[in-house]
Amino acid sequence: MSDFRRVTDEFTTAPQISVADVAEAARQGFRTIINNRPDGESPDQPTSAEMEAAAKAAGLAYHHIPVSGGPTPAQVEQTQALLAEAEAPVLAFCRSGTRSIVTWSLGQASAGEKSRSELIALGRDAGYDLSGVLG
Repeated sequence: MSDFRRVTDEFTTAPQISVADVAEAARQGFRTIINNRPDGESPDQPTSAEMEAAAKAAGLAYHHIPVSGGPTPAQVEQTQALLAEAEAPVLAFCRSGTRSIVTWSLGQASAGEKSRSELIALGRDAGYDLSGVLG
């Protein structure tokens, strides 16, 4: 079972989830999944196509915004635009969840939706240190 880490009522992050975790996400009420992990990072990870098929089978929207290293400004903007239109709550994942929360938090900060200190606190509460990114 995956480690879903609630950040806000609308946004949750997780380390790599399995195809089976998608049905659990739907059962828990998630409506949208964002996969921030590029295909092929690890031989044991499911592909984006496999995750998309599982999401569709569970009635969830699915989006793949692969982030390598830190997110680019375009990836941050793409995520912000997606979140503005996506049905919440949203579950975003990557290998550890860090790229997902960093991408989300940079978008929140740049849009002025949350203060840097609030974002650092939300990250800390979810188990992520965002002070190096937002500090």
